[in-house]
Amino acid sequence: MFKTYAELESFVKSKKIEAIDFKYTDLFGRMRHLTMPASRLNEDFIKNGEAFDGSNQMGFKTVESGDMSLIPDITSAIVDPFWEIPTLSMLCSIHEADTKKHFRRDPRGIALGAYEYMKKTGIADLSLWGPEFEFYIFDSMNYSNEINSTSYRIESTEADWRGSLEDVNSGHKIPHHGGYHAAPPQDDLCNDRTAMVKVIEDSGIAVRYHHHEVGGPGQSEIEIALQPLQKVGDVATWVKYIIKMVAKSRGRTATFMPKPLYNEAGNGMHFHQMLFKDGKPLFYDKNGYAGLSELAMYYVGGILKHGPSLLALTNPSTNSYKRLIPGFEAPVNLFFSLANRSAAIRVPKYATNPNEKRIEFRPPDGTCNMYLAVAAQLMAGLDGIKNKIDPRKEGFGPIDKNVFALSKDELSKIKSLPTSLKEAMQALKADHDYLLEGDVFNEDILDTIVNWKMEKEYNEVRNRPHPYEMRLYYDL
Repeated sequence: MFKTYAELESFVKSKKIEAIDFKYTDLFGRMRHLTMPASRLNEDFIKNGEAFDGSNQMGFKTVESGDMSLIPDITSAIVDPFWEIPTLSMLCSIHEADTKKHFRRDPRGIALGAYEYMKKTGIADLSLWGPEFEFYIFDSMNYSNEINSTSYRIESTEADWRGSLEDVNSGHKIPHHGGYHAAPPQDDLCNDRTAMVKVIEDSGIAVRYHHHEVGGPGQSEIEIALQPLQKVGDVATWVKYIIKMVAKSRGRTATFMPKPLYNEAGNGMHFHQMLFKDGKPLFYDKNGYAGLSELAMYYVGGILKHGPSLLALTNPSTNSYKRLIPGFEAPVNLFFSLANRSAAIRVPKYATNPNEKRIEFRPPDGTCNMYLAVAAQLMAGLDGIKNKIDPRKEGFGPIDKNVFALSKDELSKIKSLPTSLKEAMQALKADHDYLLEGDVFNEDILDTIVNWKMEKEYNEVRNRPHPYEMRLYYDL
C-alpha cells in the first residue's frame, strides 16, 4: 500500500488511524498478531520493529533464547475492516532481536528465499501462483475432547439432514454431493461469499470468481488472480483472514479443514503455477503434450518425483488424509494429465494462450502454511528442471483416463501418494535434499516440523479412542 514511511505517516494522520496491528504467521501456518497504539508509530520503529517472545510461538524458539523482532512490511498495509476503531494492519517478517538478521524459521522469509534461489539459478525470474480457496461455511460448530467423552456437531441451513429438524422448512436443501454451482435459493451462501469477495477486492486483491462447491452443506470456493511468488503467501494470508472474519460477522463460521464432514466433498487448495523469464512464458510449446514445453515437463517431473515428501508441507494435518481417498475427485495417485481432475497434476485445457499455460498441483489443502507450501513446490519443480526429470520416463503418465475406472492391474502400476500424515513425514525425512538447495530450508526447520507433527498431532490423534470404535468394539 505504501512505498515510503512518509506516505504511511501521512495516511495514518489523514485517516485518523488509532491502532497499528502487526500480523505474522507461525511455522505451522497460524496467523498471530500484536497491536500497538498509532501514537507509537515512527520511522525507526518501522525499520527496527517490535520485540516479542518467540518461545511462546509454535516452532520458533526456546524459553532461554526467545527474543525476536517483528519488522512490518509497509507495502502490505491494509485498513482492517473488522476492527471497531480505525486500524491499519501490516504483515511482518520475523528477525533476530539483536542482529536483525532474518530468522531462519520465519515462513515468510523461507518463501522469499525460494524466490531469490530461483533467480540465482537463472532458470526464471518470475513465478506466478493461483491458489483456489475451498472452504465450508457452517451455521455452527461445537466440539469437545474430554477423558470420558468426545464429540462434534456441525449445522448448516443448506444441509439435506436439516429437513426433518426444522418446524418451517422451505424445501430448498442441497442433496448429498449436489452443491456444485448450486443456485439460490438452494445456495444460501451467495451473499456471504459476495461480501467476502467485496472485502478481498477492497483490499487490492483481484478475484476471478466465487461459487458453491460440490459439498451440499455449505462448501464454497473463491479463486483469485495469479500472484507473484513473493506475494502469494501474503495474499493468501489476507484472503483466509477475510473469509473467516466475514463469516463470523454474519453469524456463521468458515473452515478450511480438509474433511470436516464424513462422506462429503473435502476442501482442497489447488495451486496453479507457471514460470517466466525476461517476460517470456517458459511453460508453453504448441507442439508439446497439452501445450507444455520440455522445461515444463521437467518441472512436472520434479513435483511428482518429490510428491510424497511435498505432502508433508502441502498436506500437513491428520485430517488431510481423510480427504485424499478414492471417489471424491481428490487425487490419490502420482500422475499428470490434460484436464483430468483425478490427476495429481492437471494441465487446464482452457489455458491455451502462451501467457496462460500453467500446471495445477491438486493434492494440497488449506491446513498448509502457505509460505512453506509454495516454497517447497517451487523447489521441487526447479529440481526437476535442473536434473531433467522426465515424468514420462519416470512412469508418471500422462494418463488421460478416469483413474478410478482403471483395473486393479492398471492401478498397481501408478505410484500412490501417502495415505497418512505419518507416511508423509517419513517421506520428508527420506527425501528432502532438494529443499536444502540455496539454503532455502535447512535440517533444523524440517526436523522441527516432523517432530512436532508426529508428537503433537499424529500421535495425539492416534492415541484417542474414536466414537466409531465404541460401535465396533464395545460389546465384544
